[in-house]
Amino acid sequence: MYALAFLAVPIIAVILFSFWTQDFMTLDRTFTLDNYREIAEKPIYTVLLQRSIYVSACVTLVTVILAYPIAYFVSFHVEPGRKSLWLFLITIPFWTSYLIRVFLWKVVLGYNGVVNSGLLGLGLIDEPLSFILYNVNAVIITLAHAFAPFAILPIFVALEKIDRSLLEASQDLGETRFTTFLRVTLPLSMPGLVAAVLIVFIPTIGDYVTPELMGGAGGKLIANMIQVQFRELNNAPLGAALALMAMVSVTAISLVFIFLNRRWLRRQG
Repeated sequence: MYALAFLAVPIIAVILFSFWTQDFMTLDRTFTLDNYREIAEKPIYTVLLQRSIYVSACVTLVTVILAYPIAYFVSFHVEPGRKSLWLFLITIPFWTSYLIRVFLWKVVLGYNGVVNSGLLGLGLIDEPLSFILYNVNAVIITLAHAFAPFAILPIFVALEKIDRSLLEASQDLGETRFTTFLRVTLPLSMPGLVAAVLIVFIPTIGDYVTPELMGGAGGKLIANMIQVQFRELNNAPLGAALALMAMVSVTAISLVFIFLNRRWLRRQG
């Protein structure tokens, strides 16, 4: 009942709104495809969606690649009595406001920020780098840091469930540590890896705070356009259509990823 009230009803409302039109304060509930025609005719919406998918894919790739070694180290090389401490340290960023973390990255990546000041002080650059703030690169860096704990924890849980005797048996049968990782550890940890990918990929497409503060004119994503339609242009139906388009795209990509992962696991088996 709660799932129906808090999930199904809002989605149905968005779907209905996407087939209506609005003229300032007047909402016309006549069924129409005008919103979707406008999306198809104006390339700006497609460009923003493609950019959003690209940014989310990059954030997911960077986050998972950096998260897996950390989760692996905590699971296999940290003493059992100290794993809780490590997990506690990993979750410390959650204690800080998301907005504060974004603003701190502005301080780090800014024209006179920590990175540029440090590189100038070391004599590695002659002038501050301009490509690390107010563009897509800054959005990817900030989102990767913000979602890192979301990737580490599910991978760690999956690694903890692996029976260590399987790893010992693999090495007893002549496998090296590297081949044991590829043929035993990685496939068995795949559920956590898939969870990490989905947990990071899905919400980053809908993030509009980081692109708004860090992206500049060239770093806006589809979520920023949805926000503009709802709040500034007072065109909720077009915003709903854009939201539905993004939702369908994310769902399709996620299902394809899950299908390919299952196919790979079957081949490994």
